[in-house]
Amino acid sequence: MNNPTSDTYAGFRSWGANLVGQYRTPISILAHVGLFGLSLFCAFGLAFNFHSMGRWFPEFFLPLLAIALPIKLVVLVWMRQYRCSWRYVGLRDLLSLVRASYISSFGFLAVYFILENVWQQLPFTNGRCLIDNDLDFRLPQSVFLLDCACTVGAISMARVVVRLYYEDNERGQLGPMARLLIVGAGDTGEVVLREILRMRGDRYDVVGFLDNKTSRLGNQIHGVEVIGRADHIKTICEAHDVDEVLIALPKASPKEIRRLVELCQGMNLRFRTIPPVSDLITGNLEVSPIRPVEIDDLLGREPVQLDEQAIGAVLANQRIAVTGAGGSIGSEMCRQIARFGPERLILIEQAENALFEIHRELLRAFPDINVIPYVADICDATRLRNIFERECPRVVYHAAAHKHVPMMEANPGEAIKNNIIGTKVVADSAVQKGVEKMVMISTDKAVNPTSVMGCTKRIAELYVQQLSDARHTQFVTVRFGNVLGSSGSVVPIFKAQIAAGNPVTVTHPEMTRYFMTIPEAAQLVLQAGVMGQGGEVFVLDMGEPVKIVELARDMITLSGLRPDIDIDIVFSGIRPGEKLFEELSVEGEDFSSTKHPKIAIWQKRPEDWQKICEGIDQLYAIADTATPAQARAELSALVPEYQPPNHGTGSTRESAPAST
Repeated sequence: MNNPTSDTYAGFRSWGANLVGQYRTPISILAHVGLFGLSLFCAFGLAFNFHSMGRWFPEFFLPLLAIALPIKLVVLVWMRQYRCSWRYVGLRDLLSLVRASYISSFGFLAVYFILENVWQQLPFTNGRCLIDNDLDFRLPQSVFLLDCACTVGAISMARVVVRLYYEDNERGQLGPMARLLIVGAGDTGEVVLREILRMRGDRYDVVGFLDNKTSRLGNQIHGVEVIGRADHIKTICEAHDVDEVLIALPKASPKEIRRLVELCQGMNLRFRTIPPVSDLITGNLEVSPIRPVEIDDLLGREPVQLDEQAIGAVLANQRIAVTGAGGSIGSEMCRQIARFGPERLILIEQAENALFEIHRELLRAFPDINVIPYVADICDATRLRNIFERECPRVVYHAAAHKHVPMMEANPGEAIKNNIIGTKVVADSAVQKGVEKMVMISTDKAVNPTSVMGCTKRIAELYVQQLSDARHTQFVTVRFGNVLGSSGSVVPIFKAQIAAGNPVTVTHPEMTRYFMTIPEAAQLVLQAGVMGQGGEVFVLDMGEPVKIVELARDMITLSGLRPDIDIDIVFSGIRPGEKLFEELSVEGEDFSSTKHPKIAIWQKRPEDWQKICEGIDQLYAIADTATPAQARAELSALVPEYQPPNHGTGSTRESAPAST
């Protein structure tokens, strides 16, 4: 049943808000006029100890009010104080008010003494003062200083009261509040707390700050105390019954954030973070940047520094084609390329729905770019040649591939056709149609491969490397490891398992992988492609390897659950084709650095071109008819370092894909 009193109050409040919004400027000016009069009245009252009001009010107050009000109103309008939002008043607003009060008080005092001097010079005044003529009851000069102080105090108090009214009123309308602990008592922590105190929606009861700087311990920020060091986060969370932890350390490295999360494993906590406030200014974030901590925050690295001028020289106003444009890497490549303003962006993708989505996204985000979608299989040589002949791309980024290790173990013929033959078709078409450069995206699994997927990618590398020697087209290969959040990779599978309350499946407790984010990988591919002159294999710096089981524990903790208590971790066994550890080089290749700190080159080693071509032809001939064992034997003949493991049943039963 509705409360009539509450409804009446809500209706009155809504009416008042509409009235203020419609007549904001005149109401603000009238409010300031009233406060100016009140300030001068209080100044006289203090000067006379609130005695003899019957004399000073008509003799001094009213004449001086007639002088003070116009001067203060002029300064008010000139300094736009009437536009100040009382609801969001801050320290800068109060400082601006102090400046305006000083200026108006100086003007008030100056005009008063000028009028006094002019009045006394008039012949009919006989040297009498304009206001002060009674030797027994004189105007205190301190009233001008008191008026300035009272003006600042009265207006400041009025604005603060309005702000507190809104904040307290909104807080009273909300339900139970989550108990929040803020890590970081610096500028970002202060901004976050200030926003929390006045934000709508989810409300927080901030129990305190944590900070490792000893000088900040015991300090208070907006009434909230710095209660301990970040190293003691678990003990403090238990003592204060914390529900959520907000990490207000925008410059913290992923390693530092991960350490905080790992310290809290086994607790029902939710983690939030706030990116650098500078990102708001540059437009990289929305206005409400507080968000849950994601696994990217724990595994990501420093932002990639690109030579945008060099990349722009290759991509701007050019025709660029991307194969596999609807995939995780291919679609991100399209987004990154579009930033440089190509004349035409040609999307080549076999999956119709994926192509539809990326095409629609690019049209919306980059309306000035001509984006052309082609549904095409890269193994279809006629179709691909026709596309290249029609569109005449200058650069081709080849991201199309079958990449899922266990699936390709069970279907080696498809891996041969797509990863080897498809790459050969794209490369040959690029040569025939005069493409200047083709950048092939490869994988760390091509290094000493143990899987069909890795071996087929290595053969594709060998083909494009050797093809680059005697052709006008430059062929560049870029290798990197796993990318966070790509389709079928470990992160989305873990998320789905945790959301369903199912055990998280990890193949082996020692399974270790390298990770980077999809945007970082795409940006470095662009950079490496610009640097390549033909025949190079670029290797991206993947940072430190991560144990998959620790990744699983971190993701469970970030979900506000407890590993091995709320969500179990189950080891399902290494799947066909998988390694415990990935490698980023091939024996016999020479390492050399580049001008970019995150990109290195593995120089190609001599290969028998005739043997590669004959081997690819033989693989193509048996792709649809050979048994998996026969296909692996043919792959081994072409890539001697390929060491296929002993395959049992070749099951592809789902478990956490330590590598994809």
